[in-house]
Amino acid sequence: MAHKDFVKRGQAPKKKPVKKVEKPKRPWFPFLITLILVSGFAYFLWAISHPSSSDEVPQEQPQVEPKPQKQKVQGKTNEQESLPEMPEEEYIYPEELEHGSVEIDRKEQEKSARPYLMQCGSFRQKQQAEKMRAQLALQGLESLVKASEGKNGLWYRVILGPYDYKRDAETDRHVIQRIGIGSCQIWYWDL
Repeated sequence: MAHKDFVKRGQAPKKKPVKKVEKPKRPWFPFLITLILVSGFAYFLWAISHPSSSDEVPQEQPQVEPKPQKQKVQGKTNEQESLPEMPEEEYIYPEELEHGSVEIDRKEQEKSARPYLMQCGSFRQKQQAEKMRAQLALQGLESLVKASEGKNGLWYRVILGPYDYKRDAETDRHVIQRIGIGSCQIWYWDL
């Protein structure tokens, strides 16, 4: 039995839970803020749609002459008779559109004494130069790889041309720039 007493002593007496009485919360403050904002917005809308009398500037209203009454005379009114004839169109733009040609003043270029070349790259390895040459060939441009001995050793240059006019070389350079090669230089042909 002693064992039972020991077990009973070790347990704490059970307490009844205390119920807390909560006061009902009233959200009067957020409601008040919302009411103020809505009424302020409504007043703002009313104020911009109804300007105050102090803001208005008196303006003279144009006097409108009374329109003469229309009288029918042989199927036409007086107003129709007094209208001027419709002017004829003086524009030539629609006629130019029909023809579909536009004239552009373009200077005639003189042929240069020496032809032009365009160099797009200079590489130590021939394989790199051939790769660039293949990229240019895919764009429809014919190029050549020329080996040249310089101060720094052997270099492989990728060259396009010869061009009689610099404008033709510039046109090809713009095509090449669209594929991401921006290193092309235009020079006189001195090979």
